[in-house]
Amino acid sequence: MTILLYDLVGHDEKRPFSPHCWKAAMALAHKGLDISTAPTRFLEVPAIEGGVSKTVPVIRDGDKIVVDSFAIALYLDEAYPDRPTLFGGEGGTATARFIERWSQLTIHPYVTTAAIVDLHGMQDEENAAYFRRSREQRFGKRLEDVVAARDAGLTAFRAALEPLRSMLSYQPFIGGASPLFADYIVFGALQWARVASPYRLLESNDVVAHWFDRCLDLHGGLGRKVEAAA
Repeated sequence: MTILLYDLVGHDEKRPFSPHCWKAAMALAHKGLDISTAPTRFLEVPAIEGGVSKTVPVIRDGDKIVVDSFAIALYLDEAYPDRPTLFGGEGGTATARFIERWSQLTIHPYVTTAAIVDLHGMQDEENAAYFRRSREQRFGKRLEDVVAARDAGLTAFRAALEPLRSMLSYQPFIGGASPLFADYIVFGALQWARVASPYRLLESNDVVAHWFDRCLDLHGGLGRKVEAAA
């Protein structure tokens, strides 16, 4: 049975950009499951599956609906135990929860700063108006004033990745010899930036950049099927 993934897009439905939806997409590919996607814009999210969630990703697997990328990964490991694991056991699940919080507190805020104007530009007129209104209310300033801080914050952002950079000098993936859901968590955040904005977050010789390239090649080059923003 094909699993349906509700995937966040802008005016171009071939350019999904949500970090959380990318986590779910990579998890589904990791499991080797057949999927279809429902391109969904911000203002369409509240109507998904009768209003089951205010956010995406959401999947429907038969009569089962699952909300939230981490919950989706847990569900997939439970529902399809005969397929490659996303966590590698209880310890891997606990580690992934740490990575989730680290990514959301370390990577997501800077990507938001760096890409927020570009993200606005990806939306159609109605969704762009919603995006500007909601984000400017959240930040208490214009989007253009948010993005103005990205150059000053770039060095600190790169330095904040040092724990990941150091670990990847010992092994090819966060999961070890092969990727686990923890990899897809960080990949999703950097893919969000890659799809949304041409702003360069990483130096080309960075160990983290090399790891990201390996992740782009996973599952038949799933990540590369969406071109980087130009």
